[in-house]
Amino acid sequence: MLNALRMLGEDLREKARECYKSDEPQAVAKVLMSDGTLSMVLYRLMQGSRESHLGALEMVFNKLNSALGNCVIGRGTEFGPGFVLFHSTGVVINGKVRGGSHVHLHHEVTLGDNEEGESPMLGSHIRIGAGAKLIGGVKIGDGARIGANAVVVRDVDPNTTVVGIPARPVHRRPRESAELPADPPNGKH
Repeated sequence: MLNALRMLGEDLREKARECYKSDEPQAVAKVLMSDGTLSMVLYRLMQGSRESHLGALEMVFNKLNSALGNCVIGRGTEFGPGFVLFHSTGVVINGKVRGGSHVHLHHEVTLGDNEEGESPMLGSHIRIGAGAKLIGGVKIGDGARIGANAVVVRDVDPNTTVVGIPARPVHRRPRESAELPADPPNGKH
């Protein structure tokens, strides 16, 4: 449970940096009252309950997230620190999804499996726009950007922006200009 709470702290600081350009306590306090934060908290509590082998409590947090946050994050979903939901309404994430650190999602995003049961694998420093759908065992490279309402059914290369239905690349940033900060070893920026 302690690991999940540490990651929750980084999630809240990351959202404060994104929304208020600061991770000072005042900015983090504002984030606690913003849309999507309740679902972030309930997700980390669900994750911590799973790590602590408290299956019944994990299910309670899962159901609370659906009822109170209008957000379905499947049990078993794993994201690294810096996971941000800007608006949780309509977000659906399959329980087999794996994501790195600093994954940012907007409302109505679906990360779902296909007929074979394969789910998306996301790298780090990923941004997914409102209404985007990632279906099946697609791999999303570090630094990728998924445009609003895009439907991703093929892998996305690192530092690439994709848009459309089906999603296709429209921009690729060189690694040096991709503005991906290195993940600090202690989880702090």
